[in-house]
Amino acid sequence: MLFRKKDNDQKENFLIKICALLIHAAKIDQDYTLQEEEIIKKTLLELGLKKENLSNTIKEGKIIEENSNQILDFTREAKNLSDQKKIKIVEALWSIIYSNEDADIYETNLMRRLAGLLYIDSKIMGDIKNKIKKK
Repeated sequence: MLFRKKDNDQKENFLIKICALLIHAAKIDQDYTLQEEEIIKKTLLELGLKKENLSNTIKEGKIIEENSNQILDFTREAKNLSDQKKIKIVEALWSIIYSNEDADIYETNLMRRLAGLLYIDSKIMGDIKNKIKKK
């Protein structure tokens, strides 16, 4: 029983960091919208967060994002995820960025840096970007 609690705590801590990364992307253009928060919520649930933990995870993610000045803090564990989960996160990030139908220089720079930090090929990153842009 002890091991399961520890595994759940690690998973929740990991999802809080992913949440902080998604919030960071949403706030980078100085315009954090409800639409972006809905994308964040949907992504966290798809990554396995329990619905009853959603508001607390977002609250903690906001605190971590405000108190951190490096995206390395958010991506350290994410780089070891399966390609499928990394793609889910990247799709969410591009969805957040294009939720206002435009990507500024800070947002595109963030995504370029994340491609390297998450070990995602630039062609795959571009394909995901184009897919989201067309939606």
